[in-house]
Amino acid sequence: MAESRAIGQIQSFARFGSRLGLERMAALMDRLGNPQDGMKAIHVAGTNGKGSVCRYIYSVLREHGYRAGLYTSPFVVDFYERMEFGGECVTDSELEECAAPVIEQAGDMVACGLESPTEFEALTAAAFVYFARKGAEFVVLEAGLGGAGDSTNIVSSPLVSVIASISFDHTDRLGDSLTDIAREKAGIIKRGRPVVVNVKDAEAARLIAAEAYRKGAPLVDAGRLEPRGLSASREGYGFDVTIAGRAYSGIRVSMPGAHQVENAVCALCAIDAMRGMGEISTTAQGIRLGMEKARQPGRFEILRGSPDIVLDGAHNEAGAEALARTVAELYPGERTLALIGVLNDKRIESMLASVDGFADEYIATEPDSERRLPAERLRAAIADRTGKPCVAIPDAAQAVMEAGRRKGEFGLIVAAGSLYLIGAVRAMLISR
Repeated sequence: MAESRAIGQIQSFARFGSRLGLERMAALMDRLGNPQDGMKAIHVAGTNGKGSVCRYIYSVLREHGYRAGLYTSPFVVDFYERMEFGGECVTDSELEECAAPVIEQAGDMVACGLESPTEFEALTAAAFVYFARKGAEFVVLEAGLGGAGDSTNIVSSPLVSVIASISFDHTDRLGDSLTDIAREKAGIIKRGRPVVVNVKDAEAARLIAAEAYRKGAPLVDAGRLEPRGLSASREGYGFDVTIAGRAYSGIRVSMPGAHQVENAVCALCAIDAMRGMGEISTTAQGIRLGMEKARQPGRFEILRGSPDIVLDGAHNEAGAEALARTVAELYPGERTLALIGVLNDKRIESMLASVDGFADEYIATEPDSERRLPAERLRAAIADRTGKPCVAIPDAAQAVMEAGRRKGEFGLIVAAGSLYLIGAVRAMLISR
């Protein structure tokens, strides 16, 4: 399939690098008429879980008939996944139409001596144009990197902000301490607007709470809520929870893992806040259906077979820990083969400490990215850390073939790491 002209035009901005800061985005959106100001935004940041939180909120809004849009990153299989409205991804022709004014205004900025927008800024701007043309009432926005300086932070007064988690990732950009990372994420908190948080580190939590207090933003600590009646299976998890005195019972989520219960509670807190403000009207059945229908590819996604194959974008240590915990809970005692590929900016030793020994054997491979960690380096780190057998197969397709050749030896196969890898593996397996 020939490369889309629209995608090629947006990706051409990659030559300007990836830089945090809102100056370029503000100038670009001003030239576009600030379409984002006409939308009710739910802004979600966090190291892990933010994509799932977005998906839960979006699904509940759609279940109640609201005209809702969803902006997420990165994509798993298809670039068009990044913009969705009413359950449908943006089409190529729509993307081209919405990118055209962005490209024109970006060129004008450069002609006037201003800095060019980055690729992610151009894409975010095109998404706002798209949602405006669709007449979106609500837009659920997943922050790309960080928070304060992320292009999605151009929304000046979201209905509610969510910080789904704080852990180590992108330390070269966000800082090498959890408080540094929390400070950047806390930049999405807006004056007088409620913020939902699920942050376990005490110092990071205090920093976020102080910022919320400084801005007069009501803080909802989702991490302090205790889900009841928890049930777990490979089909999903069920629970009840009470938020601000309101009972949410019979909630089921189809994405497995205790971490998904935490993500679901964050989403419910945001929904509850919007209900409390009178922005949305919900029913118990609509909430239950919306939560259960929410699915996110590559988040402990189980492909049924003999054996089952789990796809999980566990690309940092917190994600790796959640993956290992969920495997142990849902596949206890199963002999497991793990196919892993990560980027070279990850804290590999910490990630491996989180999953130490969760698999019986490993295949180290490489995502399709210039930032990939060489398979041989990953193999050496795995072998050194776990003492388990590990082979290096740089080509992901060949690695999948090797896993398939040996599937009779295992009760479970797990493909984990960078979403660049998970998307490629998913495409290979589902196309068969």
